[in-house]
Amino acid sequence: MKNHNTSLLHAPVIPLLSDFFRTESAAGIVLMVTALVALISANSPLAPLYDLLLNTPVEVRIGALQIAKPLLLWVNDGLMAVFFLLVGLELKRELIDGELSSLRTALLPAIAAVGGMALPALVYLGINHDNAQVMRGWAIPTATDIAFALGVLSLLGSRVPVGLKVLLTSIAIFDDIGAVAIIAIFYTDHLSFTALAVAASCISVLAVLNWRGVTARSVYLAIGVVMWVALLKSGVHATLSGVILALFIPIRAPDADAPSPLKCLESDLHATVAFMVLPIFAFCNAGVALAGVGVQELLHPVPLGIAMGLVIGKQIGVFGFCWLAIRTGIGALPSGVSWLSLYGLSMLCGIGFTMSLFIGSLAFDGSNFASLFDERLGILVGSLLSGVLGYLVLRIALARDAAVQTR
Repeated sequence: MKNHNTSLLHAPVIPLLSDFFRTESAAGIVLMVTALVALISANSPLAPLYDLLLNTPVEVRIGALQIAKPLLLWVNDGLMAVFFLLVGLELKRELIDGELSSLRTALLPAIAAVGGMALPALVYLGINHDNAQVMRGWAIPTATDIAFALGVLSLLGSRVPVGLKVLLTSIAIFDDIGAVAIIAIFYTDHLSFTALAVAASCISVLAVLNWRGVTARSVYLAIGVVMWVALLKSGVHATLSGVILALFIPIRAPDADAPSPLKCLESDLHATVAFMVLPIFAFCNAGVALAGVGVQELLHPVPLGIAMGLVIGKQIGVFGFCWLAIRTGIGALPSGVSWLSLYGLSMLCGIGFTMSLFIGSLAFDGSNFASLFDERLGILVGSLLSGVLGYLVLRIALARDAAVQTR
């Protein structure tokens, strides 16, 4: 009887969890909770264990080939390559079959993304122009975290017009394109031409497979793993292997009735990335030790430049460039979207969390600045303020829009 009651008690749990993970806000909520757990771990008696976990050495050796890194770098270089694979798949699908396949619809988010990357970088450089050593962090506030931003947007419920969601997603997609280009160009170490030759060979094989209409995803993924190792050893950041691999996954099978290899892989990866890869990354990178952190630490030019870039630069860049594009006739305000709603969306674009943390780890990796500042403070503060302000402005804007429609 006791077991029967227990099963009745837990029966609703599985459907509830299933419903939760299907909601738009689920990924953002899980990411937020994981970041909070990391912060608690880094500022509690668990801190030594947290640091020990991140610095645990992990080594893979096959003959003379050896990859030895602490666990933190396996997450940042390895798991994040899976994230970039999903980003690349989404980019390709949107550009070929999705909302961005039309030049007319793609122009507005593309222009907004340019402004949303340029202005935050200028804000950061303006605050840190007198220190050449820390100017390397200029790209940190240029990123937008789509999972967090959509999570906040979904908290506003069904009042959010579809056009606003599509615009935010499209801006984030172009933002990701810019982030990939920045990582490839500005955060590449000393090159190994032997390893680059191996990576180039992998790309050639992928091109032939795509040309011959091969649809077996396992073949592409196996070559992708080899390319990841080659890029890891080359000096080019290994996560770019995910984007490169995605470009060669066929979007259509030779048999018209067969499912799309790209869309199937994207569907398979989506939950894994949203509920495993990104939360693990957040847990490993968001653990900022707050002991002794005061106004002086928050106002250090690096975290201040990042926070101001996200909060001020993003909203001015996205909204300002959208305004110019619409006023000049290059783009059009999406249906059902008001100017105030667009401004609220521009604020949400200042949630930089995941990609900002990732770029920050590249910008100041192995630097001697750890005792002087923690760039993650600026990312957390800037992202939090952007999320709260964006939510409040959108709440007011959507209420006004609803009142206008009912008149």
